[in-house]
Amino acid sequence: MPPRQTNGKNLVIVESPAKARTIERYLGDDFEVAASVGHVRDLPKKELGVDVERGFEPKYVTIRGKGKVLKELKKRARDADAIYLATDPDREGEAIAFHVADQLGLEGDGGERFRRITFREITRQAVQDAMESPGPIDMRKVEAQQARRILDRLVGYQVSPLLWKPIRPGLSAGRVQTVALRLICEREEEIRAFEPEEYWSITAHLLRDDQPFDAKLHKIDRKAFTLGSESDATAVLEDVKGLEFRAAEVKRRERRKNPFPPFTTSTLQQEAAKRLRFSAKQTMAFAQRLYEGVEIGGRGAVGLITYMRTDSTRVSGGAVGAARSWVEREFGEKYLPSSPRLYGGKQQKAAQEAHEAIRPTDPTLHPDDVRKHVDSALARLYELIWLRFVASQMSPAVYDTT
Repeated sequence: MPPRQTNGKNLVIVESPAKARTIERYLGDDFEVAASVGHVRDLPKKELGVDVERGFEPKYVTIRGKGKVLKELKKRARDADAIYLATDPDREGEAIAFHVADQLGLEGDGGERFRRITFREITRQAVQDAMESPGPIDMRKVEAQQARRILDRLVGYQVSPLLWKPIRPGLSAGRVQTVALRLICEREEEIRAFEPEEYWSITAHLLRDDQPFDAKLHKIDRKAFTLGSESDATAVLEDVKGLEFRAAEVKRRERRKNPFPPFTTSTLQQEAAKRLRFSAKQTMAFAQRLYEGVEIGGRGAVGLITYMRTDSTRVSGGAVGAARSWVEREFGEKYLPSSPRLYGGKQQKAAQEAHEAIRPTDPTLHPDDVRKHVDSALARLYELIWLRFVASQMSPAVYDTT
């Protein structure tokens, strides 16, 4: 069999053009980067696509419009020395890598040219490290993604039409919202079954040296009490009317509050909703752009944050050191704890140990420097992530309580 002719280049396949542009900056001239533009195969739209009688076997078809993408990828793969599948390190990314490899015939290539690489931040060091330690496709993640997709189809495809006639056309009954609705209904039933108990409290609005404060009545004759009706409360109120109030003791204590750990996916969504009024979907879309890379002046496309789908609060030693150096330089030793703050202990065994929290890839890149080059939404989300991460390595807040 004659030797296969190649163009002397290596092909790297990712899922998005933005990610491709960022990665290209860190690779030499002997690499070219192409994008699958998301998934290339899925269950068919016009049928169930799951053979329930044969172990829930999925039936995959090429997504409409992706035939041209696959044709181009096959052409490039045929001419390449090696093919690196560098899709995201989660279930969806692993499934994309699996289907691309299958459609390009890489699994039948003897494994000689095919390599699976993953990284959780798009930086020069992370990409180089991934290139030096390729591995196989993680079939456990692929099967997990397939199971989720099959459940989506079994629930949504069959249950959703039942809602259209009695309620409204187009309603969806998906794998997640159907269970969530059940939980909400159960809680509503508990609320309706609850029998409320009446209680009253008495609070005095006082003034001392032009400083207003409230004092709540907790004891009568040094004994705790409850007020179960308005008449009970009125009787006590009549007893205390006209009395002189005196502060028996003022207690002051110093309190310390440690900083919050860096963001996970869920805490980022919660904080972005509270502070920025972003929906969960908006937060993840903006975070995806920050992760894949945005243009930062003369630096080109830069991946600004680590991978945004994680349940870990662990942070690499290098990132901790960079944050501590920045804090010491900007604020001084007073605001820096004597030893690094470490997050993500035994309680995170369910999380993969290699995963990190969501953090800036370069803690020295201040939000003000990013704001000049990106739109407002991205700048605000980056600032939220940056502040949370830098604060996580600072000294506790100290304040007095009275």
